[in-house]
Amino acid sequence: MTAKSPEAKRTALRRTLGLIRPHVRSHTPILAGGAVALLLEVVFRVLEPWPVKFVVDAVTRSLGADLSEAGPQATFRLLLACALATVALVGFRAIFNYLATVAFALGGSRIATELRQRVFRHVNRLSTQYHSTSRSGDLVQRLVSDVGRLQEVAVTAGMPLLVNVFTLVAMSGVMFWLDPMLALIVLVAAVLFLLMSRTSTPKITHASRKTRRAEGDLANIAQETVGGMRVVQAYGLEGTLEDKFGGRNAKSLKDGVQAKRLSAALERGTDVLVGCATATVLMLGGYRVMQGAMTPGDLVIFLTYLKTAMKPLRDLAKYTGRIARAAASGERVAEVLDQEPDITSPADPIHLGRIRGDLRLDRVTAGYGDNPPVLHALNLHIPEGQRVAVVGPSGAGKSTLTGLVTRMMDVRSGGIRVDGVDVRRLDVHDLRSQIAVVLQESVLFTGTIADNIRYGQLDATDEEVVRAAQLARADEFIRRMPDGYDTQVGERGSTLSGGQRQRIAIARALLRDAAIVILDEATAGLDAENAGAVREAIDRLTRGRTTLVVTHDEQTARECDRIVWIEGGGVRFDGPSDSVLPEGAAFTGSSEQGRAPGHPAAASPRPLDGPVPMTTGAGR
Repeated sequence: MTAKSPEAKRTALRRTLGLIRPHVRSHTPILAGGAVALLLEVVFRVLEPWPVKFVVDAVTRSLGADLSEAGPQATFRLLLACALATVALVGFRAIFNYLATVAFALGGSRIATELRQRVFRHVNRLSTQYHSTSRSGDLVQRLVSDVGRLQEVAVTAGMPLLVNVFTLVAMSGVMFWLDPMLALIVLVAAVLFLLMSRTSTPKITHASRKTRRAEGDLANIAQETVGGMRVVQAYGLEGTLEDKFGGRNAKSLKDGVQAKRLSAALERGTDVLVGCATATVLMLGGYRVMQGAMTPGDLVIFLTYLKTAMKPLRDLAKYTGRIARAAASGERVAEVLDQEPDITSPADPIHLGRIRGDLRLDRVTAGYGDNPPVLHALNLHIPEGQRVAVVGPSGAGKSTLTGLVTRMMDVRSGGIRVDGVDVRRLDVHDLRSQIAVVLQESVLFTGTIADNIRYGQLDATDEEVVRAAQLARADEFIRRMPDGYDTQVGERGSTLSGGQRQRIAIARALLRDAAIVILDEATAGLDAENAGAVREAIDRLTRGRTTLVVTHDEQTARECDRIVWIEGGGVRFDGPSDSVLPEGAAFTGSSEQGRAPGHPAAASPRPLDGPVPMTTGAGR
């Protein structure tokens, strides 16, 4: 077993505090102002019971009692002055409490906003390999819900606890000044509470951590189910997924109840402890008043201080559950930030300016994680402006090759050069800004059609957006929509057909005006009409640009300048597009896409990727 890292040994709360500490410095003025207001509130809270002491002692003297402490007797002016003093003290305490609350709430909100932005920025920089293995629903919950919980607890629990801790310290000092023996009771109660919470808090934190993980599972199941609803309903998986969701839901309930049970036990134990301390002070204090060591007013103010000073203990028990849940949330956020980006720009990158598009792969070996390499010692040169079809069986490494060009992943050995410069010596953003990618399932974002096209070049004018759509053969169907280019696109483009999504994606790529274009099965799954329109748009997109076309489709490959067959981790065939492929190499795609039904190739059989499944009843 490997030793745990220092980071793993830190407590959840300390790790959470370390998470927000970098953001506190920039908001020091407002937080310092809140702290000053907080201290002033504590001062007025300490002074608040003193008018009561003066009234009780004055009234007691007026009734003829002989007190050990000399002082005035009760008069209307004295009573009125004490009443007005009470109103003033309560009013000033309320004002400073309000100022402190607003200052800490504003500071907490700003810190939470910056932290959420920091996490979102970090997530965007993590590699596709990380995102392919992480659970998107749980990741979104960490980004939104867990950061929000940190903010909520900081305002609703952190600030009140801070107030009460200061109050406890101040009032304990006054109580020791009034009567050291009775003040020892408060000290003993505080020590006993710390011993109680020392055993309960780790258990509450552990239960809260399990609850947040279960809630993350729930979010992930819900997102996967909603995102794949067509498959869920088509395969009748509603019941199965409901059972899966119900199991995680029950686990979340069980862990949540355990955390609340532990918190409730600590709260009630604290109530009993505070009650015992109050009873002890009441008995011993009354006895000392009878002895003349204290005045009745001293006992009243001492009991008032005791009640106020014990409030931090009650609140700490009350908020322990919230703080534990916040610490668990902080751990989950910190886990995301602990993930180091696999792909980074060099400290001193080379700036090529506008690239030509000459690509060269020298003895490239690449793979995923600890698995065997997908590509092994692969050599390939693509001159600028050439259109190359990258073909081969599924799993041969075609998409891996395109991922290496865009630096979505890095090689294990060898090198990839653009215009003679290794891509690892270029700024990642600059490199990707000169590469346009069109995938088989084009991703569109919530917003208007114009917005989705403009993602290719954010500063493009409306005229440039329309021109790109015209070249992509998308302008016609866009203008037929009720709001034209301002038509809202559903999540992931769900309100558009596959062909429409592809042509919008091609318009986005055209607007980018990139020197290198990567098409990954861009025509797969389209009917003949849409495939033909997309092919025409692709022809305009790739004209004069270095193009990698990943495809299983023969017609698409034959329309390129060159065919590169990849299999077994290397290049098995490399030749002109009209070449005869070597024995055993065959296209597996639907090469009749975009052809007339009578085209000779439309009826020619082609090998399939795998064996045909048995559909008869034999063997059942």
